Amino acid sequence: MTTEEKVKGPASYFPSIEKKYGQPIAHWMGVLKKAGPMKHMELVALLKTEHEMGHGHANALVAVFLAKQG
Repeated sequence: MTTEEKVKGPASYFPSIEKKYGQPIAHWMGVLKKAGPMKHMELVALLKTEHEMGHGHANALVAVFLAKQG
């Protein structure tokens, strides 16, 4: 038996993001970092328009990215 805790919240999307878009999460964090200081929905829009990412996936990445920026 394992005692692994199931990932919850925005990070729960990460495996499907990596599978669907073929890039590790670190790649997407780099894309967001290079974008410069932008608001949450501006970053979501960037991922959707420039990388053809779905809204839920883009929103999850941005939420985690901004939370780590503190």
